Parts: sequence; C-alpha cells; structure tokens
Amino acid sequence: MLLLVDLDGVVYRGSEPVPGVAAVLAARAAAGDDVVYVTNNSMWYRADYVTRLSSMGAPVTPDRIVSSARATALYLRDLQPPVKRALVVGGPGLVHEIDDVGIEVVFSGDAAERWKSNGRDAAAAVGSVDAVVVGLDLEFAYARLACAAEAVRAGARFIATNRDPVYPHEKGLMPGAGSIVSAVETASGQSPVSIGKPGPLLLEVAAHAVGGDVIAAVMIGDSIVTDIPAAQAVGSRSVLMLTGITTRAQVAALPAALQPTEIAVDAAELAAALDRFASTTPA
Repeated sequence: MLLLVDLDGVVYRGSEPVPGVAAVLAARAAAGDDVVYVTNNSMWYRADYVTRLSSMGAPVTPDRIVSSARATALYLRDLQPPVKRALVVGGPGLVHEIDDVGIEVVFSGDAAERWKSNGRDAAAAVGSVDAVVVGLDLEFAYARLACAAEAVRAGARFIATNRDPVYPHEKGLMPGAGSIVSAVETASGQSPVSIGKPGPLLLEVAAHAVGGDVIAAVMIGDSIVTDIPAAQAVGSRSVLMLTGITTRAQVAALPAALQPTEIAVDAAELAAALDRFASTTPA
C-alpha cells in the first residue's frame, strides 16, 4: 500500500511530534507499505526533512520527500521556453531545490537590498528573470514584494509553491505561503500557477517517485482545504487527521461528496484505519 503523508499537523506540529504517528508509519513500512511524504511547506530542503523525521523515528529517505519546493523545481525545469533565471521569494529549501535543477536563482532578499540602495527602482533591482517563484518566506517585507511584483508585471512567469493561507505550529496557526502569494498577486495584477495541494501534481510526483499507482494510494492529511481535495483530484482514498488545522465540526459541515474516506483523532485511530485499508482493495 502506498501512503502519501502530509507533515505539518500530521507527523508534527512545529517542532513537536504528533504522539504516536511516526511509530504507526514505521510499523506500516516494516509491513511492506511505501511511505512518501507530501508537504506544501516549501521552506526546507529534502535533507532537512530526512534529519527531522529520522529523529522522530519515522521511516524516511531523501527520495521519499516530495515537498512543494521539489515539485516546483521539477515543474520549472520542464517548462518551455526554458526558465534560466528565477527570482525566488521563499526559504532556503526552495532556493536549494531550484538550484539543484540548474536554474540560476536571484534571491529576493538580495534584490530587496539593491532596491533600497538604488532609489527603489524595482526593475533595476531584479534585472531580467524568466520566472518569479513564491513560497513561505519568514523574512518577507515590502521591498521583496515590490521586486517580485515588478518582475511579474514585466512578463516573468508567476509560480506559487502553494496557496495555504495558514500552517499549524506548536504555538497556533501561522500565516502560510498563500498569504504571501496573495500579496504578490494583488500588487502585480497577475494570478500564479500553483503547484501544491489541492491540485494533483504533488501526489502524482510522489507516487511516481516510488513507481506506485496514485489511484491506489492513501492520502493522510489534516486539511479539508488541501489534503482531502488533492486525494479526490487523483481518485485516491484518504484519512483526515484531527491533529492539525481541521475540527470535527468543520468535517461534519462538508457535503457527502467532499468527505474524507476515514477520520482519525490520534495515532491509534490512524493505525486502525490503515489496517482496514490494507484488508480491502480500492475500487
């Protein structure tokens, strides 16, 4: 069985593991399941996730990490006409993933410093770029927004790693990449291509990474806005974890067609749901 597992709100919340989930995934991997992590978070590089998940006892290797940063880099690599130079508004993981596929990165922080020193001339600060890539950026500020919006208005392709409005943290909900994407969208007057969930691309890339069939997969996530719709977009089964951003009342308000296949409030209920899936063949 192929398990496509979200991270924030499922395996951990901020720096804190969700109790028991890593052990459930390790047990499923030991039983022969393929565990692939699919996250809209674009801040970190694959190696960072490996270190973090390993420390929690979760089964992981670099090829089993498909973040929106990784999927975005692959999307840019295959675009025609080719993207040779990209302005990146995001964290170090996004920069690293794009650099890995051979695209020159113009970091928005550097462009912002040039914007401040050259009389707020955004065009001069950015130079010529083929794409503007926007993800979660903890240092986002007005100057970065000015540079990104100017590049999009000048004709650069506008790519969003995802449009999550918030993400779960141990201290509560924090602004997500979608809040930054919306700022660039408003300032530029252009809408982006969005790579992450709820679209199907992340799940399709993840299944391909292990030679699996995405239709036969099980998506494990905590969001009725991204994770469950992504599962439905590719025709896979799903488990909604109530350990992140979604409440039972919010699930109950969904129409029947948008309901997850299973709901789990904790690791024990997740394990039971996966046992049920393992004993049946998807239609």
